[in-house]
Amino acid sequence: MTFVYRPDVLAALLVHGVKPTSHTRPELVRDYLRDLYKFEIRRLRARYLRHEFAKAEYSERVDALRRQYPVLALLPDEFVEG
Repeated sequence: MTFVYRPDVLAALLVHGVKPTSHTRPELVRDYLRDLYKFEIRRLRARYLRHEFAKAEYSERVDALRRQYPVLALLPDEFVEG
């Protein structure tokens, strides 16, 4: 089975170094991106727990990180055209 990814989704994925082929299942791509986001959010929390920044700044950083992953708001079927 082949998949035709939407150009806007491909651009958003490329920001994170993710370049799916036409044979890569959208579910696999979304799972990978979700795992990358979870890794980054855990790293951010660890920095907060080491008191590298204040709690108010932590919530701002979490929000900024979330905004870097807009594709996660989509379902896997929405990654592809058709």
